[in-house]
Amino acid sequence: MSMRQLISVFKAVADENRLRILKMLEKRRMCVCELAAVLGITRPSVSRHLSLMKSAGLVKNRRNGQWIEYELCEENINRYAPVIQSLLKEWLNESPIIKDDLKKAKSVRREKICKS
Repeated sequence: MSMRQLISVFKAVADENRLRILKMLEKRRMCVCELAAVLGITRPSVSRHLSLMKSAGLVKNRRNGQWIEYELCEENINRYAPVIQSLLKEWLNESPIIKDDLKKAKSVRREKICKS
């Protein structure tokens, strides 16, 4: 089982958009439409990325009123996920793409971009 868990985590972080999502979720909870707006990809694509990361134990979601917010998972669903999350907090912080994403993420607001 643990080899499957490790492969699951590696697959989940082996994509630029998923890494970008994880870096944004380090800073705050976000909904699918906010993430899609920052990344410049479709909401279904963001949802597929989030589903894969949720299965790997990297993110979780919760309802907040009408919104479903995503955040980093702190539970030990997968023993490798917390280790990768800890390392990612130290990695990519100087990346121009990550810096740009974080800047955009500060100003994107679901009330203006999400259509229920």
